[in-house]
Amino acid sequence: VNVVILVLLAIAFIIVVHRNLLNLNDFLKRENPVAGMLLPFETDFLSNQKVRMAGDEIPVLITAPEDRLGAAVTAMNSIYQNTKANVLFNIVTLNESVDHLRTWMSKTDIKHKIIVFDPKILAGKVSNDPQKGDAVKLLTFAKFYMQTFLPDAERAIYLDDDVIVQGDIRELFDTSLKSGYAAAFSEDCDSTSSKTLIRGAGNQNSYIGFLDFKKEAIKKLGMRTSTCSFNPGVIVANLTEWKQQNITSQLEFWMERNVKEDLYSKTLADSISTPPLLIVFYKHHSSIDPMWHVRHLGATGAGKRYSLQFVKAAKLLHWNGHYKPWGRTSSFSDIWDRWYIPDPTGKFHPIRRHKEEK
Repeated sequence: VNVVILVLLAIAFIIVVHRNLLNLNDFLKRENPVAGMLLPFETDFLSNQKVRMAGDEIPVLITAPEDRLGAAVTAMNSIYQNTKANVLFNIVTLNESVDHLRTWMSKTDIKHKIIVFDPKILAGKVSNDPQKGDAVKLLTFAKFYMQTFLPDAERAIYLDDDVIVQGDIRELFDTSLKSGYAAAFSEDCDSTSSKTLIRGAGNQNSYIGFLDFKKEAIKKLGMRTSTCSFNPGVIVANLTEWKQQNITSQLEFWMERNVKEDLYSKTLADSISTPPLLIVFYKHHSSIDPMWHVRHLGATGAGKRYSLQFVKAAKLLHWNGHYKPWGRTSSFSDIWDRWYIPDPTGKFHPIRRHKEEK
């Protein structure tokens, strides 16, 4: 009996020692990670990054045309400074902007990856030659290729560059999407930002402002002209559903058909990427909290439409419209200025009135 007891005690002692050694090994691994293991992206951008992230990674896709790099950097900084979430910014830009963007981002602690957009992908899908097109208009189609740019992500956020985020981006990321829906948008009938028609853009609160319902292809879809449109400047996407439903292919189909049949409204203004989204997601998308997309700050009269208290309370501000917050005549540009990071190359700088100007 004594021998058996001694054997059992020895076995127990060996088990305890083995567990302690395993725990020590795990601790050492955490303290001394394999070089590069935690940074599966362009590490040269991140040499001074602070350890402040928490939780699972939140992928954010944002575009950055050369003449608006400052907009994208400012938008990212506003997100970075208002969350402790582990956000990875996937910045889509054109090849000629990569060096400038790399230099600018090296002055920040923002975790990011640069994605080069190839305009050739739009051949046959837009009316003009994509090789000679305006960078802003070309990159507005980047949102169509989210699943391609983020192949390993199950969910992601897309943002236009003319936004400022004042809330915690995790709250937007956690937006509830109905089962089987690939995306959530802000509908244009759900907030004070859509109560006034936008000059030069026609009635863009409903589908008739974006699509030509006289065309047979549009008639056959059976969509109501009065259906509320949505603004795709902010998208919360379920990329698993996006892939399964071949959303990108569906969008490309309607782009190509528009080139041949001219299906878009003549009052479309600059919203060239919206019509195919409206068709593909007709009554098949979830909604974003209106405070997470307060828009039309770039429209005429925005300063009168919103109170300063309301703007400060908003979680996300969007200067869609002609007047951008880095320009001369925008409303609430002081809020945008708060998050602006100066361009180290000196190429980009906000344009402001002199204080004495009225």
